[in-house]
Amino acid sequence: MILDMFKLDGKKAVVTGAARGIGQAYAVALAEAGSDVALVDVIDCAETEGKIKAIGRKAASFTADLGAGKAAAQKVIDDAAAAMGGIDILVNNAGIIRREPFTEHSEKNWDDVIDINLSAVFFLSQAAAAKMIEQGRGGKIINIASMLSFQGGIFVPGYAAAKGGIKSLTMLMANELAKHNICCNAIAPGYIATENTKPIRENPERNKAILDRIPAGRWGTPDDLMGIIVFLASPASDYMNGYTVAVDGGWLAR
Repeated sequence: MILDMFKLDGKKAVVTGAARGIGQAYAVALAEAGSDVALVDVIDCAETEGKIKAIGRKAASFTADLGAGKAAAQKVIDDAAAAMGGIDILVNNAGIIRREPFTEHSEKNWDDVIDINLSAVFFLSQAAAAKMIEQGRGGKIINIASMLSFQGGIFVPGYAAAKGGIKSLTMLMANELAKHNICCNAIAPGYIATENTKPIRENPERNKAILDRIPAGRWGTPDDLMGIIVFLASPASDYMNGYTVAVDGGWLAR
């Protein structure tokens, strides 16, 4: 049956930025599809862990500063794989955003955003891919891109640079890791109602301009991304590699 191709029974997943919002939705969706999930965030993941255990799946939480470099990323993957009994799926969701005009954007804000949104993805994916290759059963790495992987945006130069980099990095990873049966794709969420987008939603002018352009006529919710994460993590997407999928209510179509 076709629906069996979407099952994740027995899989072991790692989701970063899993404490709330989109990351929590990804983690819960994977658990509902059958996967055990390791949760990684700089803040407490108890709420997400509780949701996953209520589904009947195994969950473990890890507190980590993903901007701390390669060693920190390696420890996250090692600890998560040890707790879960391996790793089959990595979701690189953790991200931050700093809003300043281009000519005023500080070095610290640039470095902080690049470290979390791009460098950590590289280091985590390196470590996870090595583990998947060692296990010999392939795997799925899912990066989180953005509308700014396709567009420039305003007031977020570090974020735009990082998300443009995610799209290209995902393609490179697909090229190099396909021979190991590791598929690498990315999700580009549209305008989703989360803590990161709260400043925009609270700005009446910006909020109206965004809604006027979305054919769906509404902001997305984290639940709108649950289907795509299961698809990309499951055997249903085994012949899909190196692609960035927009889930945007039609934003890019305008």
